[in-house]
Amino acid sequence: MKLQAGDQAPDFTSIDQDGNPISLSDFKGKKIVLYFYPKDNTPGCTAESCNLRDNYANLQKQGYVVLGVSGDSAKSHKKFIEKFDLPFPLIADEDKSVHEAYGTWGEKQMYGRTYMGTLRTTFVIDEKGMIEEVIAKVKTKDHTAQILK
Repeated sequence: MKLQAGDQAPDFTSIDQDGNPISLSDFKGKKIVLYFYPKDNTPGCTAESCNLRDNYANLQKQGYVVLGVSGDSAKSHKKFIEKFDLPFPLIADEDKSVHEAYGTWGEKQMYGRTYMGTLRTTFVIDEKGMIEEVIAKVKTKDHTAQILK
């Protein structure tokens, strides 16, 4: 089942880059940009994360908390954050439970090969935990503009 605007955002608990528990409900009362990306340190994911980093002050001014999610380990996330000076937490979803809850783990195709992977998707969630928007066609180098439009 695909999540859509108007749906309740599924709560989850996983760990952040420091191994601390992190839940969606920790951010109740705040607007959230929850972005799912395939892998730390790959070109598209780096471009997307750095675009959010470069516009982070503007996102915060608009009241947004930014949370990134991928299947990488907390250790990988920590290195990614340090390398690119990312100012927001990254969620380690090694068991893919957060991906499953949001429908972002699925069939992908590259070079004629079909495989399972992260479907790059961003969920914009309001203060009440409702999904305001689902961005499925992410422009990695200009992602903030898609969110703030």
